[in-house]
Amino acid sequence: MDDTQLQLSNQICFPLYSVSRLITKAYKPYLEQMEITYPQYLVLMVLWEKDGVCINEISEKLLLNTNTLSPLLKRMENSNLLKRNRSCEDERSVIIELTEKGENLKKQAAPVPDELIKILITENIQLDEVIQLKGMLNEWIELLSDNKKQ
Repeated sequence: MDDTQLQLSNQICFPLYSVSRLITKAYKPYLEQMEITYPQYLVLMVLWEKDGVCINEISEKLLLNTNTLSPLLKRMENSNLLKRNRSCEDERSVIIELTEKGENLKKQAAPVPDELIKILITENIQLDEVIQLKGMLNEWIELLSDNKKQ
């Protein structure tokens, strides 16, 4: 067996993991001003795009299991960011809707993506490279996700 296979410096997963953590950390000051966490921000972005969706739709978009998502949604409901209601058509389905407070955070969150891009764009990293990387990562998500179309 080749021991270099197990060296951290040779792993593709470690730089991805580290960048993910560091980007989430870069979001933190902006999200703290809104009194939300990064996972809450992701849920809000789904709802700002389309309000009144079922938990399964949020779960699919964020690639989170419903058992992970449900406690998060409950905390967000307790913070008055959203409300959970049983579907009239299907009692088993729960519809998630923004509250006024959750909707109003959209205005405060609007500049956040541009602020993050400013952090990522440097003398050595151009916008087109960031866009290209995002495209590649989306391809990997599709390849590796359980939602992969056969």
